[in-house]
Amino acid sequence: MSNPTLQSVQRTLSGYGLVPQTRMARLGLTLAIVLAGWTLLGVHGFAVLYRVTLLVFIGVLLILGYRALTQRFMWRLRNRLIVTYVFIGVIPLILLATMGIVAGYLFAGQFSTFVVTTDVHNELRRLESANRTITHQAAEALRRNGTFDLHQLAISNEAFPGRQVTAYFRGRTLNLTGDTSTPEPTPPPAQVPEAVLIVDNGELYLRAVNRAKLSGDELLLVSSVPLDKTHFEAIVSNIGVVTVYGEGTGGLASSQSKTRVKVNDTEMDMAPKVACGFIPPPVSRFDPEFTSFAPIQNVVRWQSGKPNVLLLTVRTRPSLLYNRLFRTLGEMTNAIVILLVAIGVIFALIEIVAFIIGVRLTRTMTSSVAKLYEATQHVNAGEFSHRIQVSSHDQLASLESSFNSMTESLEKLIGEQKEKQRIESELFIAKEVQDLLFPRDVADLDGLELHGICRPARTVSGDYYDFLPVGPNAVGLAVGDISGKGISAALMMATVHAFVRAHTMVERLPALVAAQGGVAPIILSEDSSCCPSPGIILALLNQQLYRSTPAQKYATMFLGFYDQQTRQLTYSNAGHLPPIVIRANGSTQLLDTGGTVVGLFGDMSYPEGRVTLNPGDIVVAYSDGITEPENDFGEFGEERLTQIVLENHDLELPRISDAILNAVTDWIGGEEQPDDMTIVIARAR
Repeated sequence: MSNPTLQSVQRTLSGYGLVPQTRMARLGLTLAIVLAGWTLLGVHGFAVLYRVTLLVFIGVLLILGYRALTQRFMWRLRNRLIVTYVFIGVIPLILLATMGIVAGYLFAGQFSTFVVTTDVHNELRRLESANRTITHQAAEALRRNGTFDLHQLAISNEAFPGRQVTAYFRGRTLNLTGDTSTPEPTPPPAQVPEAVLIVDNGELYLRAVNRAKLSGDELLLVSSVPLDKTHFEAIVSNIGVVTVYGEGTGGLASSQSKTRVKVNDTEMDMAPKVACGFIPPPVSRFDPEFTSFAPIQNVVRWQSGKPNVLLLTVRTRPSLLYNRLFRTLGEMTNAIVILLVAIGVIFALIEIVAFIIGVRLTRTMTSSVAKLYEATQHVNAGEFSHRIQVSSHDQLASLESSFNSMTESLEKLIGEQKEKQRIESELFIAKEVQDLLFPRDVADLDGLELHGICRPARTVSGDYYDFLPVGPNAVGLAVGDISGKGISAALMMATVHAFVRAHTMVERLPALVAAQGGVAPIILSEDSSCCPSPGIILALLNQQLYRSTPAQKYATMFLGFYDQQTRQLTYSNAGHLPPIVIRANGSTQLLDTGGTVVGLFGDMSYPEGRVTLNPGDIVVAYSDGITEPENDFGEFGEERLTQIVLENHDLELPRISDAILNAVTDWIGGEEQPDDMTIVIARAR
């Protein structure tokens, strides 16, 4: 079998749970194989080991069954609730019903035996009462006449069939009933009670013993009634089949088998002595036949006077016991039956209604949990549009509604996240484009070093700087700050960049104009023939932005052109923070000549200023993101900026800008960068 085929078979068997996955399961399979092999080969030489293995295998099966119950069957909430209801409701009902049945059986058994023993004891008391009367009559006759006549004694056997009355007086024995069918008893022992059930030569008798004192003599009168079937049926009726078992072979022992019982830790053979009664047909299917038993107390052996053991069994039905229990009520017995049946029906209806309510509540909970679980699977698969159908108005329904609200919010959040990612992607592209607008090649002159850097507060920046080559001996410096942040500021920055670049040509503008047959240029500086006029360019830029941008959009701009031959920087400042000229000797000068911001007002003019840069002089142009950040000590300020430049005056320009940016970052601390930070540094040499 090839490996793919073998793997396919293993997957199929695993799907049906036939391949053990755990160590315990593999151990159980191994034990099962070992037991099966020993069973087929015989276990004569391994009997003990086989039994031990079998016990271990049974233990492993119990553990696996418990795991399967808890991990698979008990995984579903419905099954957990079913098990909970079984333990809370069903098992207690079963236990109560079992306890009721056992208690009913014990009660019925004890009641049946109690009825029989009570009837027997009543018969004994009746016999003893009659025997006492005869004893008193005989004693009175002896006191008066010294003898008594049988005809004078009230002796009748109609109430006690087969009764034998025997008198013992002065060593003589006299049978007073004249009934010879019952053998005369021997004289009783001294400790025999007045009324007692007697075992005499293996037979059962009801006997009463009474004594009377006569001038130092004692009259002893014994009434003896055989406890045979006829008399037993007269005593016990309508109770079922009643059987009395006793030790020995008398009575019915010859026709019925013996029973071996244990009494007082002693086993003995008990034979039936007397039986009577019958079992009528059941009145309903709930009228079963059952047997109860109990020992009979106060039984004495006549010859020795020692206690004897008799066992009473009663085979009867609940209907017989019920009739016996309520026979004094007469016709009300049926009313009690109807009442009990009605109560049972009401209880059954209540139980059915409670069961239906419990099932419906359970289905409500389990269906809601199943819906929530199914919905989580959809969400886990990325289907955030899935919604649960809410059909009720309980807490679970509120949970379902909350889940729907959550998935709706997640769906919106995912959409917003995708939109944010799209915007971030566009911003990243915009940043790449904007990075291309910043000068990559520094247009250094022989007499001037240039360096610039912009660190945006966001993805794109609203700050602007540029180096504008206008000839072999001149270069322009532009630093600006657009109002606002983000995309709008970046777009306006690109507009400003394009405008300034368009009006600042590499070649001299007069030559271009003359080559095209035009008139003298209008944007040349008044005292320079090499550089454009920064004031005119700012005026044109102001007019362009004023006409093409919203009223609230504007920009600040510092624009200057440096002529290497004259070492002069011609500039104009349109509302921008004035750059600082830091001389080699440590003095400073602000370049603040100019006008207001561009784009906010129309027809504005921008005066120009000039400054001569000597070797070692540094011009620092910056945006407000450098000097305006605050902490608990206030703003960073121009003084700290100047001090940092002075401390690092002789370093390379990129290291000076890094020192400035690091100082500003430390000044901010852990806070977010509040604004774009731009630095342009020029150093004459």
